[in-house]
Amino acid sequence: MPRLGINQYGKAETHLVRVMRDGDTHEVRDLLVSVALSGELSAVHLEGDNSAVLATDTQKNTVYAFAKEHGVGTPEAFAALLARHFVGGAITQARVEVREVTWSRMAAHAFVQADRTVRVAVVVASESALWTLSGISGLVVLKTTDSEFHGFPRDRYTTLAETTDRVLATEVSARWRHDGSASFEDARSALLRTFAGHHSLSLQQTLYAMGSAVLSDCPSVEEIRLSMPNKHHFVVDLTPFGLTNDNEVFHADDRPYGLIEGAVLRDDASDAGPLWDPYPLV
Repeated sequence: MPRLGINQYGKAETHLVRVMRDGDTHEVRDLLVSVALSGELSAVHLEGDNSAVLATDTQKNTVYAFAKEHGVGTPEAFAALLARHFVGGAITQARVEVREVTWSRMAAHAFVQADRTVRVAVVVASESALWTLSGISGLVVLKTTDSEFHGFPRDRYTTLAETTDRVLATEVSARWRHDGSASFEDARSALLRTFAGHHSLSLQQTLYAMGSAVLSDCPSVEEIRLSMPNKHHFVVDLTPFGLTNDNEVFHADDRPYGLIEGAVLRDDASDAGPLWDPYPLV
């Protein structure tokens, strides 16, 4: 006999653009808001009873209305405002994710979007608790030296040469768990500063150093999880052309790629679950 397992529903990726008009100088906020609700929802699955189902269209409208009535504030604050609103009755938990892309000012009311970086905030609310996650995606970084990779096992299938000087490039996705007070800018700065200044013996070592720096700079962060693909840069063989290549000309290979992932926690922090499923439904 089948039974209903864990479930949720909601409105995904409501694209909200909020313009703040303060005289001739305007501000633009560009957000993707995703809502996921869970709770006592067995009746709709098993019987088609919609009496406990807040329509996803209503969820979308709430996002737009709250942006007008309350403003946006930080992504974390806007997510928390919405998550608290949706909890009640049959809905015992609301998860709201806000992704923000940045528009840079060209003039008082003209903007350009050049940075691929996306700021991420996730808030999970229940009737008795609020859980906050902040993060970043699409943070592309590269260093041209101070990176090595050697001493790894070799077998009959190994062709990769060892190196004491290589280009290290990655696209950082990170999420950090905190009490709602952690500074996004402090965490981002710690990630960038450590990547730039750390002498890397492996991308794994660099990941741990970057996560540790965020914990050091942001006391309210309990855990940070990072996903860092290795954007390989291979030295091109120029000898057929009678040329030397002193780590100057590279072939940037986008796939396949090494994918390094890990979590860094404080000694007394509780593990929030499987590595890439840190947001439990119940």
